[in-house]
Amino acid sequence: MISVRDLHKSFGVSTAVAGISFEVARGEVVGFLGPNGAGKTTTIRVLTCFHPASAGTATVAGFDVTRQSLQVRQQLGYLPENVPIYPDLRVCEYLRYRAALKGVPWRQRKVAVERAMAKAGVVEVQRKLCGHVSRGYRQRVGLADALVANPPILILDEPTSGLDPNQRRKIKALVRELAQEHTILFSSHILGEVQDVSSRVIVIHRGTIRADGPPAELVAKNTGRVLHVAVAGTPLQLQQALAEVPWCAGIPATDAGGGAVAMQVVLPAGSDPTAMVGERLLAAGLPVRELRLQMASLEEYFHQITEGRDREAAAPAAEDAA
Repeated sequence: MISVRDLHKSFGVSTAVAGISFEVARGEVVGFLGPNGAGKTTTIRVLTCFHPASAGTATVAGFDVTRQSLQVRQQLGYLPENVPIYPDLRVCEYLRYRAALKGVPWRQRKVAVERAMAKAGVVEVQRKLCGHVSRGYRQRVGLADALVANPPILILDEPTSGLDPNQRRKIKALVRELAQEHTILFSSHILGEVQDVSSRVIVIHRGTIRADGPPAELVAKNTGRVLHVAVAGTPLQLQQALAEVPWCAGIPATDAGGGAVAMQVVLPAGSDPTAMVGERLLAAGLPVRELRLQMASLEEYFHQITEGRDREAAAPAAEDAA
């Protein structure tokens, strides 16, 4: 549904997007992540025909964003971070107006607006002025606007920005429902939300793509983890039982209280000796109080491939300069 090939976008001497490529297939919900200034919003603006690309190609539902911008916009529902609604129009009036602008036939307009309001959950405020609704409902009105022409593709840029936890929860639930009927590209700084609703994430930093794949898989393959072990026994018994288990040899055991001792083992990416540890503890006759593999979070992975990788790259340069 969305295809980006070697996309570049520059503003004068400043490069915002430096040759990125990715695909979003029909029915996918893809989280689009990156720090401030990474190139997310610029990419979204190219896809929504707001900015022309400097080089490369992008297509939406098979239409080229440069040569077929009208057809592209007919396939898209776009929710920007700051929703531009008219405060002096009632919610239903605003949505009827937007439906007309988007070419919804007048005979179908009433049904289209009612459907969009129901999906976005704004039916109860439809008679209120847009300027009098809360920030949460303002975001929902913007989402209803994106839905009013029933496009196959939705691009949501920071849809929960500025919302309280309850409002964010409702928007997340709504995105999950919309995923049943729409292809969604979902941008957010709140990584937990992206992980909750996305089947795949794309991480962009300094105008280039740093990662692309299912969030759990990316974290599991590229970050370390910690194995937590606690048994009823002595530190010496635990250390002897795990002496031949990879990564566990020589790790000190500490008193965990209540007659238990504990050990924490830092493991490299992709490793999981849990089964072997369990077998050794069983063979040693040590009652297990805890045996848990703690995975890194998406936030830790995000930090590792953006700021962490930049620090690694800067270190040799600093040594050469010295």
